Order: sequence, then structure tokens, then C-alpha cells
Amino acid sequence: MQKLSHFVGDWLGVSKAFENGKVIREVPAYEKISYKVDKHIITIDLYSESLKLHTVIYFDEKSNTYYYNPFYKTGASRYPAKLVDGKLIVTPSKTKRFIFEILEDGKFREYGENLIDDKWVKYFEDVFEIQ
Repeated sequence: MQKLSHFVGDWLGVSKAFENGKVIREVPAYEKISYKVDKHIITIDLYSESLKLHTVIYFDEKSNTYYYNPFYKTGASRYPAKLVDGKLIVTPSKTKRFIFEILEDGKFREYGENLIDDKWVKYFEDVFEIQ
């Protein structure tokens, strides 16, 4: 889990939703990313007008895979993830992915894409600064 330490912190920023390449919604957002259970898991708590989400990330040594476990008001899911060049790439399906990364300017970015006509198309993007 140490490989994900660059994501840990209290982050404040903006969440944007896209449709046909245009911003359709932009709201303030706050995300708290913390180690828990003696640094064996990371939790993400996201708060915005459009979404409240609690997520647990852990690494399964047997499968050599990270797992991203989001909890919503309506239920929970479990998705595999991998760490590539410092980015955490979560793959809920063959046509959907979420990417977490630290940008060159130190901001934290999380975005989601759908595979449409063999092209990845962004449908949301959250950009945060450390608080």
C-alpha cells in the first residue's frame, strides 16, 4: 500500500461531469484519503453535491491485484485495479475505467472514461489541491 502513499491527504477541488465533450455540471468537492488498519488499506471519502462515496482500497498478495471497493447509498461494488507509472487504474468493466494520479503541479486528479467506438471518452474529472 506504500506505493499509493502519494494519494494520501485532505484534498479540496472541483468535480466536473462531461457529456459529448462539454462540461454539464461543475461542483465543489472534498476528498479525504487515509491509511487505515496499520496501513494495510486506504480509504477514500468523497463529498460533493452530486456524490457521496466511501471507498476501501487494498492489495491482495495472492492475486497480485489492488481492489477498489466503493460504497454508495444504494450498495457496494468491487473492482480490480493496477498501479501503472504511479497511476491507479480501476477497471469496473472492459468499457469503463477510473484513473487516479498526481499531476506535475502536485494536484490530485481522478477521472472516469467510457470506451466508445474504440476511443476512451472522459465522462467525469475531479481535480484537487492538498489542504
